Amino acid sequence: MSTLLPVSIALLAGLIMTRVFKPLKLPSVTAYLIAGVLIGPYCLGALNVEGLGFTSLEAVGKLAVISEIALGFIAFSIGNEFRLDELKQTGKQATVIGIFQALAATLFVDVALYVVHLMMPDKLSVPQLITLGSIATATAPAATLMVVRQYKAKGPLTSLLLPIVALDDAVGLIVFAISFGIAKTLVSGMIDFVSIFINPLVEIIASLILGSIMGWVLTQLEKLFNSNTNRLNLTIALVFLTTSLSSISFSIGPVHVGFSSLLVCMMLGTVFCNICPLSHDLMAATDKWTSPLFALFFVISGAELELGVFSDTAIIIIGTVYIIFRCLGKYFGALVSAKATNCAPQICKYLGITLFPQAGVALGMCATAMQLGEDGRLIRNITLFAVLIYELFGPLMTRQALMAAGDIKPMPEEIKNRRETKLEDAKKHGKRKHYSILRGHHPRDDK
Repeated sequence: MSTLLPVSIALLAGLIMTRVFKPLKLPSVTAYLIAGVLIGPYCLGALNVEGLGFTSLEAVGKLAVISEIALGFIAFSIGNEFRLDELKQTGKQATVIGIFQALAATLFVDVALYVVHLMMPDKLSVPQLITLGSIATATAPAATLMVVRQYKAKGPLTSLLLPIVALDDAVGLIVFAISFGIAKTLVSGMIDFVSIFINPLVEIIASLILGSIMGWVLTQLEKLFNSNTNRLNLTIALVFLTTSLSSISFSIGPVHVGFSSLLVCMMLGTVFCNICPLSHDLMAATDKWTSPLFALFFVISGAELELGVFSDTAIIIIGTVYIIFRCLGKYFGALVSAKATNCAPQICKYLGITLFPQAGVALGMCATAMQLGEDGRLIRNITLFAVLIYELFGPLMTRQALMAAGDIKPMPEEIKNRRETKLEDAKKHGKRKHYSILRGHHPRDDK
């Protein structure tokens, strides 16, 4: 089957679902995810009719390159939020909150799951709960960014949120690497200092360096073109190239050198937006180009969700505890640190809610956790269960929090009435034009 068929089905299903759920006023992200679940291997795909949906998880996996590219552009867009002139006002707050709320989520989940371990030692081991606690740090930048774009959110909370989400991933990588190293030590009985401390530090530094170099290269190449179309094409090509380069990994002695595609592409966007005078216009043009790409990303993400995890009672119990206490950690971690950095009351109250969504980064972490063997399978299934819940309800809660904080403003009645009037005029003109053509002349002929 041609790759174009599942791609077109996924995009059409996502767009149609946004219309179906429009009366419920759900974010488009949620509609895309539900569309993915419906055409996935557990719903329509289970009928094994080619062209109706994804018949297996392997069929969904064939479109992994789309998700990889989409995450690259998402990180590139978030890098645009790290403009130095704006960070002078929010940089300290974003740094403190970003670190504190991530560590609070880990602490809350570790303590809660340790209690579960004492009650169910045969179902949840200490290495598993330590690893799950570190995965709790990760927040989904894609869902957050899509909600911000769809509703054109703008204000103090939004300005602080996007840098925090980006920083969250860097903190998450460090916490996960250290926690996972400890978990492997408990399983194997061998202490590996390099994998616990050195490798994650090298990965972050290498990612920032590669992203900075590519941001400088992009800025220099932009000077060779005068056409905005060619500049846009060049920007897209460089994001593609940077995403590809970030998949390279090698070893220098005992040290493993790898890159985080999110951090690399985020740094690409950060350097580019700070040294290129045309970055505002090019970022706006790139955002329009990536709209269908992001829609595909979320539909594919929905199709990847394994509904089979609901069949295991232990996973539901552990997963529910994980979801609840991660949310509590994110909320109270953001609340306490926001108050400590003198943030506005609406930021203190609603910031934590916007940090609930979790997806791509967490799934990458649980894929690494599979190195634990049988222990890794439970971690993967619990993460999948949590991601399913977070992705379906997280974007909606993010939208509600941004509305309550005043960053998403309702459409003024004047503009709404003007649009409705224009629509009615267009319908009347269309009917008059159609009737005139049937009579053998065009409305312009009467003038």
